[in-house]
Amino acid sequence: MDTLVKLFPITCKKAIFFAIFLGFILTNPLKGAKTSASSSSDQHDFTYFKSITLLKNPNNMVLQNQTRTSKLKLFTSSDCSIWTKECSNEILKIAQKKEHVKWIKSVRRKIHEYPELAFEEYETSELVRQELEKMEIPYQFPLATTGIRAMIGSGQPPFVALRADMDALPIQEAVEWEHKSKIAGKMHACGHDAHVAMLIGAAKILKAREKNLKGTVILIFQPAEEAGNGAKRMIKNGALENVEAIFAVHVSHQHPTGVIGSRPGPLLAGCGFFRAVISGKTGQASNPHHSIDPVLAASAAVISLQSIVSRESNPLDSQVVSVTSFNAGDKFDVIPEAVTLSGTFRAFSSTNFYQLLRRIREVFTEQASVFRCSATVEFFEDKDTIYPPTVNDDRMYEHVKKVAGDLVGPTNFKVVPPMMGAEDFSFYSELIPAAFFYIGIRNETLGSYHTGHSPHFMIDEDVLPIGAATHAAIAERYLYEYGS
Repeated sequence: MDTLVKLFPITCKKAIFFAIFLGFILTNPLKGAKTSASSSSDQHDFTYFKSITLLKNPNNMVLQNQTRTSKLKLFTSSDCSIWTKECSNEILKIAQKKEHVKWIKSVRRKIHEYPELAFEEYETSELVRQELEKMEIPYQFPLATTGIRAMIGSGQPPFVALRADMDALPIQEAVEWEHKSKIAGKMHACGHDAHVAMLIGAAKILKAREKNLKGTVILIFQPAEEAGNGAKRMIKNGALENVEAIFAVHVSHQHPTGVIGSRPGPLLAGCGFFRAVISGKTGQASNPHHSIDPVLAASAAVISLQSIVSRESNPLDSQVVSVTSFNAGDKFDVIPEAVTLSGTFRAFSSTNFYQLLRRIREVFTEQASVFRCSATVEFFEDKDTIYPPTVNDDRMYEHVKKVAGDLVGPTNFKVVPPMMGAEDFSFYSELIPAAFFYIGIRNETLGSYHTGHSPHFMIDEDVLPIGAATHAAIAERYLYEYGS
């Protein structure tokens, strides 16, 4: 044997080792590999189905018709200890699953059929709470009469919030479709029904991925965005307790379905309303010297108001002062006792906004005195009709941009111009870092291209799963990137 090894040292050694290995394989065929694969598969199934049990899907449809292979392919999730695009893709896959899309559309349609005005969202709020209970998501209720604050995650910091508004508008729907509003004179003409559905959809996704959350997601279902300042009352009732950042979405007819848009800094204007009463002395128009004419004083005030923007503000800093109502009575031959004017003012910074408020008051009172009249000016502060500007925090804007890039692709994220519209989300953005963004619903084939507050307003429902996934990814990734 020693002689053979010396003559053929490499060949013999290889032969000996090969014989030993072959004998092992023949007596133990793939036993170790088979056990390992089985263990791994069982572990993935257990983790996923544990989450689904907690979801309590009302239709009991999730994965029931899926093969074992497709379960693993669609829903086996990485731990996302390092955030990658695959983490975003997993969220989008859940959102776009057939059963999830069918369910989220049904939620939106129920809300659309029964629209409720500001602080009257009782049925909408009950529907939301029922869905949260099915998913075993704890919540606080009521806040601001009908509002809800729900919680998903560890219950520990950091806390990040997602907000949806619930109220409808006093508009008669003119769109003829199967789920048209069943309440005369009321309609979801601004997409808040879609906002609620997208946030509930996000709740289901986040609950299924709760083990991945490195902190706590707060879901805020808010009443009375439409000139009701529900946000202000939600804050007073503790909606932002422990919250360090907040995000919200609004559907937009200006962008194709699924396109996301936002911008850093001022996005929406601060908005206020005014009503001025200029009082004089009534008399016959044929003898004006026996009267004190408030019409002349009011007319001068309207002209002077225009100089506030044209001559007192930076031309690169957009501001608006508009008189929208002028009521001096209906007599042809009588100078009235008083004239009532009303209108709106808007600006993109709080400093400029309150400067406009001060100057509007001064113009009315001083111009009235020039013509021997008196004036009172009301800004309805006690009725909460003043909205500060909505300003996006730079870091939160960048966060939305990153998430959108992963979900819908960088070319489907747009930097949008500022708009003179107003939103009471501004009350949140005044207090903590915030980002407000748009998601497109424009689909001319379906007729979803009408502006908000139109009786013909409608949405492309294909936006719902995209919006739900965006909400969920924004929250989960925020906790990953900003959590301790």
